Amino acid sequence: MSEALTLSSLPLFPLGAVLFPGGVLPLRIFEVRYLDMIGKCHKAGAPFGVVSLIEGSEVRRPADTGSSGPGGDGFAHETFSAVGTLATITEFSIPQPGLMVIRCVGAQRFEISRREKLKHGLWIADVTRLEDDQAVQVPPDLQGTADALGKLIKSLQEREVPQAQMPLQSPYQLDDCGWVSNRWCELLPIPLELKQRLMQLDNPLMRLELVSDILERTGIAL
Repeated sequence: MSEALTLSSLPLFPLGAVLFPGGVLPLRIFEVRYLDMIGKCHKAGAPFGVVSLIEGSEVRRPADTGSSGPGGDGFAHETFSAVGTLATITEFSIPQPGLMVIRCVGAQRFEISRREKLKHGLWIADVTRLEDDQAVQVPPDLQGTADALGKLIKSLQEREVPQAQMPLQSPYQLDDCGWVSNRWCELLPIPLELKQRLMQLDNPLMRLELVSDILERTGIAL
């Protein structure tokens, strides 16, 4: 196995969402701490890290009286998952001053080894990139889960949804356990904590089995 790749001082974007490898993430950015960070990432062609919030909100808020976060900076405490996903900016625009509209694609997962909150509220971290999912063929007993996703994609195409508004990005790898399970995880209305656990699973076949169980229990698509 090759030596683990690390990134130092990776800027983080804590969100009330989970970004999966290969997933699409549109963002409207207006907070000063992120406008500067995203602008620099776009100019350098560098990724940033998306992590799911455990406590706190996406927009920085003043702390309640007597309950400011560590360091007493006067803002509400933020905590987030230790495993996240690198985001690469694929579309970037500034429709008006103080607003950026971007579209990102999820790349490798990572695990945080050290985190630091800067004075203006931006989080940075040293991270280790985790191994990509191994390519695993969808087995016959889970083929219905892949077929249902294929039907959903076809339905969106028939409705002529513009590519820029599609919730899934091509190429559509409907024969791959990791790709199919990740796309369902993004689409399903399941709790954030469950999405995070599914994203962190190293076994794409197990992830697809769990997704298939959720689809069967909820009666969605199958």
